[in-house]
Amino acid sequence: MQTFSELVTSRKAWIAGELIPWCRRAQLTDLKLAELEWGDIAGKVDPEKSLWFWAWSRFPALVHAELMGIDETREVQLRLQDGRVARGFPDARQSKQGQLVLIARDRARPKRHDQQGPFSIDEISAVELA
Repeated sequence: MQTFSELVTSRKAWIAGELIPWCRRAQLTDLKLAELEWGDIAGKVDPEKSLWFWAWSRFPALVHAELMGIDETREVQLRLQDGRVARGFPDARQSKQGQLVLIARDRARPKRHDQQGPFSIDEISAVELA
């Protein structure tokens, strides 16, 4: 690389080709370690809008691409590795560091809402719109 433009192009290619795919498949322990060094790895970007958004984007139904975060507006159904199923609206404020919290409607008592989780990103096998 001889020019700044080439350096920028190379960095963008590394982020798109290496860093984002890694975040989408990394285990929670590795994601937490990466967060500690995120400034050195990714530069001056918010880990919530990069590392954790990219990690959660392994489940496209869970994220809002334009907001670069967990989408709280759509009810989802989680399928967990152990066969359990959970259903509710993601709570982005409570969902931190690879732990997802859902707010579920109590069908028997419509005015009541229950918290489900937190569910580790590692224990979730699939997320679908409910």
